[in-house]
Amino acid sequence: MSTRIYTQPVDQTQWKVGTDGVTTFNWEYDEARDRLLSLYEKGKEKQWNTNTRLDWSIDVDPGSPENAPDYYIPIYGSEIYERMNEKERYELRHHMTGWLNSQFLHGEQGALVCTAQIVQSVPDVDCKFYAATQVMDEARHMETYSRYLREKVGLAYPINSNLQALLDDVVSDPRWDMTCLGMQIMIEGLALAAFALIRDFSEEPLAKAINAYVMQDEARHVAFGRLSLREYYPQLTQAERDEREEFIVHASYLMRDRLQGVEVWEHLGFPVEECREYTENSEMMAEFRKMLFSRIVPTVKDLGLFGPKVQEAFVDMGVIGFEDSNPDELSSADEQIAEDLERRHGAAPDEGEALADVDPERAAEVTATIQAGAEAT
Repeated sequence: MSTRIYTQPVDQTQWKVGTDGVTTFNWEYDEARDRLLSLYEKGKEKQWNTNTRLDWSIDVDPGSPENAPDYYIPIYGSEIYERMNEKERYELRHHMTGWLNSQFLHGEQGALVCTAQIVQSVPDVDCKFYAATQVMDEARHMETYSRYLREKVGLAYPINSNLQALLDDVVSDPRWDMTCLGMQIMIEGLALAAFALIRDFSEEPLAKAINAYVMQDEARHVAFGRLSLREYYPQLTQAERDEREEFIVHASYLMRDRLQGVEVWEHLGFPVEECREYTENSEMMAEFRKMLFSRIVPTVKDLGLFGPKVQEAFVDMGVIGFEDSNPDELSSADEQIAEDLERRHGAAPDEGEALADVDPERAAEVTATIQAGAEAT
């Protein structure tokens, strides 16, 4: 991506991470797990070309309230927001659209790097097979969000410091399972929930289609993480599982604070501490943060990494109610919505058409699942 659309100097948009990774070769090709091979087959079949699948001729107004409801802007309802005129709110929406999609883009690059490391270090051939398909998925996602930012939004933000800190931890850890846990379960899990907010509530048809197709891929990625780790973690000692649970707690708090938009407040000259304080205490933002953990909590429980420290952290964040959600049902819903979108519209939904019009039953099912988890807290 050209750095000319960045809101900050180019020297703040790049960093390097040192690693001590181990490359594992495996010459035993005969034994493989059926579910992972089925996932690999699906990964091959579901590859898509962003240049032909999506309708890039759609006009996008980056400052329009159609991009996402205003109540998802972190400072919505604050005195700062209420004092703003429509021109100022338009600029704020534009920057929030650029900032949010930039974080999606940076997260996808992190996923690309991490999945390439998993191919290199994971000991099982069936895991290497599937991870190889995910590398291509992540490259396609990077290409897609990069093009959306360049051609439709016209500005971009560097990576959020919390996301950068988490990626530092994940990329630099030489253990394949920690890379998988950090990226496939934690970062991808949170991304799925954030993508769903755009897919389900935005009225901007290109963004809606992008996130529906990306979520179809990401649902497989999280499933891969669950399948590969669910068989591995019972082999670990209690001390090793404790270490991974401590990482989950650390990563959860980093991600909880990731989507506050501090970089936007700084760039637009807003009083940062006042904005930060409002977002910390906002009831709407509290519900928003809960929804972001709707995919992570049940998956962590499914992996057996649900000890007292993890549960205490999830209670503190108000997200423990998602523990009874079914990860398989959520993933199936994500894939079905994308398949229905592809079948009925080919490249993208008609301009102005809501996802509920594409598949109202499936959209209602996903929304009800997320809301049920939020209400249970």
